[in-house]
Amino acid sequence: MIQTTTTIPHTMIPIMTTKYHLLDKKPIKFRHELKYNLNYGESIVLSSRLSHLFERDPYAGSHGSYRVSSLYFDTPYDKALKEKMDGVRKREKFRLRYYNEDKSFIRLEKKIKYRGLCGKRHAKLHLSEVKKIVDGDIAFLLKSEDPLLMEFYSKLKGQLLKPKALVVYDREAFIYRPGNVRVTLDRNLSTSSDPLEFLDSSLKTRRNMADGMIVLEVKYDEFLPDIVKMAVSEMGRSHTAYSKYAVVRRYE
Repeated sequence: MIQTTTTIPHTMIPIMTTKYHLLDKKPIKFRHELKYNLNYGESIVLSSRLSHLFERDPYAGSHGSYRVSSLYFDTPYDKALKEKMDGVRKREKFRLRYYNEDKSFIRLEKKIKYRGLCGKRHAKLHLSEVKKIVDGDIAFLLKSEDPLLMEFYSKLKGQLLKPKALVVYDREAFIYRPGNVRVTLDRNLSTSSDPLEFLDSSLKTRRNMADGMIVLEVKYDEFLPDIVKMAVSEMGRSHTAYSKYAVVRRYE
C-alpha cells in the first residue's frame, strides 16, 4: 500500500527549535522520496523509456541534463552524518546549492526528514553573501528578515556548523504532472579534497566517487501513478537509503 502524506505545520516537527526557528510559521509540504542504485546499462534503458513517457525538465540543457553543485554543512561531531547512518527518523541538514555554472542563483536549503518523508525550506543568496558564509563571516544573516537564514545563523553559532563536503553530479530529470512526480537520474558523482572549492568551477582536485553507479530518485506527493511504478519496477531493483553526502564523507 502506498502511504499518503499531508501538509504538516513546521511547529509539529520535533526538531530542535530556537527563537529564530519559531518565526517561520509556514507549513512544510512533505513528499515521498524513493532511491535506487542502477548500473550504467540500466540507466540507459530507463532513460530511453522515461523520455518516451514523460516530459523532460525544462531547465535541462540540449543534452538533457544539468550539473548540481552542493556544499553540505555539519557539526564538529558530524551530527547530520551520524543521524543518517543510524537511520534517525527525524533529522535535518543544511546545504548551499547552485546549478550548472550559474552562480547568480544560489540557494540555502534545509532538508528535513520526518517519518520517511522529505520536506525542504530554501532561501536565495547572492554570490557575495555565499562568499561571506564560506569565509565564516555570517553576521549579515542575523539581520535578514528570512526565517530560514536567521535559523541558519543560529545553527552556525549554536551547533558550530561548518562546510564539510562538496558534492557535484550530473542530473537528468523527468516530470509527470499527475501526482507531482519527478524522476531523476544522477550520474558522475564527484567531490573535492577541499569543500571550500564550492565556488571554483574548475574543480581541479575533483575526485570521481560514483564507480559507474547511477542513482535513480522518484519524488511524489500523495500517490505514485501506476505508469511511474511500472517504469521503475521493471528495473528489478529495491529502493535504498542512499545519501550522496554520506558516500562522499565515507572516502575522506
